[in-house]
Amino acid sequence: QVQLVESGGGLVQPGGSLRLSCAASGSQLDYYALGWFRQAPGKEREGVSCIISRDSTTYYADSVRGRFTIARDNAKNTVYLQMNSLKPEDTAVYYCATRRLAIGAWYHIYEYDSWGQGTQVTVSS
Repeated sequence: QVQLVESGGGLVQPGGSLRLSCAASGSQLDYYALGWFRQAPGKEREGVSCIISRDSTTYYADSVRGRFTIARDNAKNTVYLQMNSLKPEDTAVYYCATRRLAIGAWYHIYEYDSWGQGTQVTVSS
């Protein structure tokens, strides 16, 4: 089992930046990939980005590509999501999650088996 704790959310003005962190702990840290997801009020949870543990291959949703960057620090068992040029439509609760298997697309929520509690990101002037 993997325990995940997100941090770094907050209130930021449009055009601003935030860096989210996802710290992993537990007995099964050899997961295949870690993904970031978000859920806005009244909307379904959607994939934002993903990083593959084996080779650090990264994936991004079209809506964030070029603005967000995912990266990992293996020594700290932490994955970061650097979010730049934030827009009001980025407002959501952001979750990190891990998956053990390489089956299905990176953004398929049901492939992820461990989830953090979420951190709120609000982009507003």
